[in-house]
Amino acid sequence: MPTSLLIVESPSKAKTLKKYLGPDFEILASYGHVRDLVPKQGAVDPEQEFAMKYEPISRNSKHFDAIAKAVHGVKNVYLATDPDREGEAIAWHLIEMLHAKKLLNDKNVFRVEFHEITKTAVCNAVENPRTLLMPLVNAQQARRALDYLVGFNLSPLLWKKVRRGLSAGRVQSPALRLIVERELEIEAFVEQEYWSIHLQTIKDGQSFTGRLIQFRGDKLDQFYVENETAYERILTELGKYAPEGVVISKIEKKRKLRHAVAPFTTSTLQQEAVKKLGFTTDRTMRIAQQLYEGVNIAGNAIGLITYMRTDSSNLASEAISEIRSYIGRQFESSYLPSEPNVYKSKSKNAQEAHEAIRPTSVERTPDDVREYLSPEQLKLYEMIWKRTVSSQMSPAQFDTVAVDLSLGDDLAVFRANGQTLIFPGFISVYQEDEEEVSEQADSRNRLPVLIEHETLSVEKLYGEQHFTQPPPRYTEASLVKTLEEYGIGRPSTYAAIISTLINREYVVLDRKRFKPTDVGRVVNRFLSEHFSRYVDYDFTAKMEDELDDVATGKVEWRPVLHEFWEHFNRQLLDKQNIKRQEITQEKLDELCPKCGKPLSIRLGKRDRFVGCTGYPDCNYTRSLNEDAESDPGLDQDKVIEDRSCPTCGGALVVKTGPYGRFIGCANYPKCKFIEALDKPKDSGVTCPVCKSANLIERKSRYGKIFYSCASYPKCKYAVWNLPISEPCPKCGWPILTLKTTKRRGVERVCPQKECGFVESVESQEEAG
Repeated sequence: MPTSLLIVESPSKAKTLKKYLGPDFEILASYGHVRDLVPKQGAVDPEQEFAMKYEPISRNSKHFDAIAKAVHGVKNVYLATDPDREGEAIAWHLIEMLHAKKLLNDKNVFRVEFHEITKTAVCNAVENPRTLLMPLVNAQQARRALDYLVGFNLSPLLWKKVRRGLSAGRVQSPALRLIVERELEIEAFVEQEYWSIHLQTIKDGQSFTGRLIQFRGDKLDQFYVENETAYERILTELGKYAPEGVVISKIEKKRKLRHAVAPFTTSTLQQEAVKKLGFTTDRTMRIAQQLYEGVNIAGNAIGLITYMRTDSSNLASEAISEIRSYIGRQFESSYLPSEPNVYKSKSKNAQEAHEAIRPTSVERTPDDVREYLSPEQLKLYEMIWKRTVSSQMSPAQFDTVAVDLSLGDDLAVFRANGQTLIFPGFISVYQEDEEEVSEQADSRNRLPVLIEHETLSVEKLYGEQHFTQPPPRYTEASLVKTLEEYGIGRPSTYAAIISTLINREYVVLDRKRFKPTDVGRVVNRFLSEHFSRYVDYDFTAKMEDELDDVATGKVEWRPVLHEFWEHFNRQLLDKQNIKRQEITQEKLDELCPKCGKPLSIRLGKRDRFVGCTGYPDCNYTRSLNEDAESDPGLDQDKVIEDRSCPTCGGALVVKTGPYGRFIGCANYPKCKFIEALDKPKDSGVTCPVCKSANLIERKSRYGKIFYSCASYPKCKYAVWNLPISEPCPKCGWPILTLKTTKRRGVERVCPQKECGFVESVESQEEAG
C-alpha cells in the first residue's frame, strides 16, 4: 500500500517515475492545468484588487478526481509539476482545490523539482523537497490576468470594428507588427543597381580572383560603380594596364579562432531545429517533451534530455565533468581545453539556477539509442547531443590571408582573400547552420604561395552586375530570434505565439516565410494607430521584465496590474466611437473612373480590394493587385454579347470577386452560374489521377500559385510545384514536379510524399 503520492503533469512522465520510486509511491498525472479563469467577462475584477475567479477544467476533472481519491490513503503528497512558473502555478492550484475539499488537513505536502528524469535526479529531489514559491505563482497569475484583460476587452472591439472572430493578444500583437512592418519594408523597397569588378590571375597553375577595393585613391563603397556605363568606363581604363601585369603589394596573414557555441536554450533549440531539421517550433517542443519525459530504452523508461523550457546556457558541474571525460577519451588531447568553457546567458532575466538543454548522460550517444527512437526523435536528440559535446571542445583554427594586388602603379587595388582550416576543434562534431564549412568551400578559398612585390599576369578583367535585395521575410527561426532580442515573450511562449498568428489567419507561411494576410494588416493597422502603446516593442519587453521582477519577489503583482489597467482601460473607453471605415478603409489619392469620387482600399469578406467611396450608388471595384490603367472595374456588369446563361437562359455579365474578374449570371442570386473570364495557364501536363484533363495554374486565396486538375471539382488532384511530364524513376508516378529553394536550387521532386524521390536538376544534366 503506497504511503506517498507524487503528482506530475504528464502521464508518460508518471510511467517513467513509477519505475524509479518503487511501491511506496503512487504516481498520478494532472494532465496539465486543473483549473483556469472562468471564460467570461468578470473573471479578473479590477474593482476588487484584480480578484481572479477560477473554475475546474472539465476535460481534466476525472484526473483531479483520481488525485483527490488517492490523497485519502497516503501520508505524504509530493507536487512534482514542471520546474517553471506554469508548473509552480499548477502545484498551487492543486493545493487550493485539495484544501477546498479538506483533504490536506493531516497530510505532509512537499514541492519537489527536478530538471531531468533520471533515477538519481528524481530520488535526490524527493529527498530534498522545498516549499511552494509564491512569487513564481504570482508571476504566472499576473501574466494570465494581463492576457485576459487584453483579450477579453480588446478582442470584442475588433469584432465590432473589423470582423467577428478576431483576437488581440498582449504578446501576439507585437509579433504581428514585426511581420507586417517587414512586409511594408519589402513593398516600399526600391532596388538599386551596382557592379563589382574582378581580376583573375594565376600562380603555379592555380588561378585565383581579387575584387576591386580601391580606384584612383578612392576606397570603393557598395555603389561606387553604379551602372554598366560606369563599369565599362573603369574596365576600359584598367584594361590599358593589364599587359603590364599585377603586382602583389601587400600580404597579411592571421590565425583566426572560431569558438564553440553555447549549449541549447529553448530559443536556440527552436531556431536550429527550424534551420537544420525543417521542424516547426511547435513540433520541436513536442518532440523535446517526449525526450524529456522518457523513452523506453531496452525495457527501461529513461529521460534522455533535461528540461526543455529554459533560457539559461549553464551546465551542471557534474555534466561538464562527464562531457570533458568523454571528449578526453574519444578525441586527441588538443580537442579538450585546459579549463571548461563557460557561457553567459544572452537573456538578461535568465534563471541561472536552471540548466541549458543537454543529454541526461553524454555517454548515451545517438548510435546507442538509435533503435529505440523514432526518426524525428533521433534527429532532435542527435542535434542536442552534438551541440552539448561541442560546447566543451577547443576552438577551430583557421589561417587567413588577405592579398592586395596593384594594377597600373596603384591606379587600382584588388583584394583576394583565402582561408584554410588548420585545426577543426569543435566543428568536427557540430556547426551552427549558417556556419557550415565544407572541404569543397575550404579548397575554393585556398590561395597559392605568394611573395610580396612579385608580378603576376592578368588573365581576365570582368564585372558582375548586382541589385540590392529587400529585407527577407521572417522564417520561424528568425522570428523567434527577433522576439528574443526584443524581449517579447519568453521561451515557453514562442511556439504558442506563432501558432496563434497562423490559426487566426493573420499570417500565412509562404515558402516557409511569414506573410501577413489582409486581415492581419488591418488588425495591425488598428492596433498600431489606436493602441500603439500596447504593440510597442519596448513596452512589451518592459512588461516581461516586470513579470520577471514579480517572479523573483522584487515587486508585488497587483501594483503591476494596476499600472497597466489604468492606462489600458482609459484607451478602451476613448476608442469605442471609432467608425468602422476608419479602420477597414484606406483612402487612395485616386478618383473613381466611373463616378469621379475618391477610391479607397477596403476589407472584403476575404481580402482587401479597391472600391469606390460612393458605394452603393457606384459599384466600381478592382483587385488590389491590378492597376488603374487596366481598369477591369469598368467592365463591371458589362453584358456578354451573343451568349446566355446555360443554366437559366439569363444574360451573362462581367463581375468582380475577391479573386478577380469572372463571368456570372445576371439573375444571381437565383442563378449561381459562374465561369472564368481569363483562362488559367495550362501546364500541358496530363492529370495523373483522372487522365482526362491537364493540370492548370491557379492561385490560392492568399495568392500562392498551385496546379490542379482542369476538371475540378470532378477531380481534386493538385500540387504546389510546377508539374513536368516525366515519370518518377523510383515509384513510377506519371509526373514529377520542379521545386526551387535557395539552399538546394532547382530539384526534380516526386509529388508522392511516401516516395521521397529528389534529384538536383544540375546533377542530372551533368550526368547526361
